[in-house]
Amino acid sequence: MKTAWARPTLRVFVLTEPKKTIEEIAALDGRYDVRALQFVYEGLGRTVERFRAEYEGSFEPHHISGAQLAGGLGDFAMDRWGRLARMVLGRWGITTTRDFGEIVYLMIEYGWMSAQDSDRVEDFDGVFDFEQNFEKGFRFNSV
Repeated sequence: MKTAWARPTLRVFVLTEPKKTIEEIAALDGRYDVRALQFVYEGLGRTVERFRAEYEGSFEPHHISGAQLAGGLGDFAMDRWGRLARMVLGRWGITTTRDFGEIVYLMIEYGWMSAQDSDRVEDFDGVFDFEQNFEKGFRFNSV
């Protein structure tokens, strides 16, 4: 006896409005340079990878706190630009860790990131001082 197979059905979900690009989001908001949004988005991935490495690959994050992400973004900026990190971020409109949070919540609003109900933009407030972290706290790597 031959079994009849049902043809699978395909469900197509059409969004009423397509996701805006990072460039469009930056232009609509106007507070931050598009490179600031790109930096935060890329920095989220890097922060997740850092936590995985610290936990020897066993870390499967479902959530990273605002403070953890702000710290990871600070490290990412230092790795990328060293003592120039504060200047580069400042030119893009980022002058405090709160700005990281503002960008995160802007990207959440447009579907690029997600948050838990308990998360708040205030979680990014005062995580570190830019002058202290990027300039006074800078240490040259010894070779």
